[in-house]
Amino acid sequence: MPNLERRVQILLDEPRYRRVAGEARRRHVSVATVVRDAIDQMTSGADTRKDAIARVLAAEQMAVPADPADLRRELDAGHGRPA
Repeated sequence: MPNLERRVQILLDEPRYRRVAGEARRRHVSVATVVRDAIDQMTSGADTRKDAIARVLAAEQMAVPADPADLRRELDAGHGRPA
């Protein structure tokens, strides 16, 4: 276990506390461990960008209009914006 150096106090409403306490009981760990594990699951901005880039690069190729103005019109139409 890493050296725990910071103490954090949070207030939870009853439904949230029941959820986290129930998860702790289910896993046979402390509420604090459930909270730390949830924090560890958070992705950084860099991870999010890397994942997005990987999805774009893995996407199937598609036809794109040669004229940028045509592409803009197509994108605007796809987003429901007037031409």
